Amino acid sequence: MPSPEQPAPFSTVLRTASGAEHEAAEQSSFMSHLLGGRLGLDAYAELSGQLWFVYRALEGRAAELSRHPVVGPFIDPALFRTAALEHDLEHLRGPGWQAGLSPLPATAAYTARIEELSTDWPHGYLAHHYTRYLGDLSGGQIIRGIAERTWGFERKGAGVHFYVFEEVGNPAAFKRDYRARLDTAGLAMDEVERRRVVDECRRAFTLNGAVFADLDIRYPLSA
Repeated sequence: MPSPEQPAPFSTVLRTASGAEHEAAEQSSFMSHLLGGRLGLDAYAELSGQLWFVYRALEGRAAELSRHPVVGPFIDPALFRTAALEHDLEHLRGPGWQAGLSPLPATAAYTARIEELSTDWPHGYLAHHYTRYLGDLSGGQIIRGIAERTWGFERKGAGVHFYVFEEVGNPAAFKRDYRARLDTAGLAMDEVERRRVVDECRRAFTLNGAVFADLDIRYPLSA
């Protein structure tokens, strides 16, 4: 175990401290119903649409953040998901896919928080970057497989491009490197700042869970 002189790596602290919030989001009713095949393709398309708003916020100031001394090393175009989501949405909703698509209240709150952090507190933005992209590279791959089987998408094709990281050659190695960068980032912060980032990580999962809750209201199971 780490000694007082060797504190736990920051990546480990983030993962363990946000475990309860992460689990709550993963086990939301909406995601359970969707991945259990109990909701239709329209619910999956709506989830993709809500994620489009989130990733536009997450990637909207990437150029400026790439120059930040701590956050800059995490800004990697290989991770960007906005274009992939747009391809999926065109497949799912047709060429006029933006018509009728609007952020749910929880999505609007989520994106507003990301946009605020990207300008006012980049260390906090990093918490959202971590929760989203490492989740996409991990559990997101399970979602892709289920979506392909449930709705008959071509493997890694139209409809699931969001979950396909074509420019990440070795996802396992990429995630290891990402966690190492998190550990380095933690060393650049004092203890108070690290705790603030941990709290923001918890908040990121909570905001994500709130989007699922809004989607659950929009797509209730038939009685």
